[in-house]
Amino acid sequence: MDVDLVVPLKHPRDGKSRLRGAVETAHHPGLVLALAKDTLAAVTSSAQIRRVLLVAADPRAVAELAELGVEIVEEPAEKSLNAAFRHGEALLKADDPAAVVGALQADLPALRAGDLTAALAEAAGRRAFVADRQGTGTTLLLTAPGMPLEPRFGPGSARKHAESGAVPLSQALPTLRSDVDTPDDLAHVRALGVGKHTSAYRAELFI
Repeated sequence: MDVDLVVPLKHPRDGKSRLRGAVETAHHPGLVLALAKDTLAAVTSSAQIRRVLLVAADPRAVAELAELGVEIVEEPAEKSLNAAFRHGEALLKADDPAAVVGALQADLPALRAGDLTAALAEAAGRRAFVADRQGTGTTLLLTAPGMPLEPRFGPGSARKHAESGAVPLSQALPTLRSDVDTPDDLAHVRALGVGKHTSAYRAELFI
């Protein structure tokens, strides 16, 4: 079953505030973009992903990401993560009301297409989610065909998504569960093996 994904992204200078200090200040926006590039490169290499809609705070600041085969739109007037996901969902469903829509975080630089494909197979058309490696957050939320996404991202989102009826996926999926919010997270994904864009920052990391 093909899936359309919504991926939100702040302006690179504003994103990943808890990651500040992982690289020299001048390199922080570039690192944020590198995380997104490696995430999107893995996503667009999956045969089951039909469209990727990047909902950006400033489309001009991330225009280079279009080279990866994603569509870029501006975020809605409501500046929140869940609003960005709902906005992307509405745009995708305007073209295909029966679509399966997924909400994916943009900070999964170790992501492998195989883990994403395995998650989609396990979901099997159900509204489902993948919790992060700590078990509290959410890295991926999927709709059932034609049904609403109902994103509840934020603190405790894994519990909130489960309470709203989404099925927690049980496979290991290590690269899909490993988002990057802190220097410790960055060290973890480096151990897993990050994509080429994030790898380029290795010499500048001082964690």
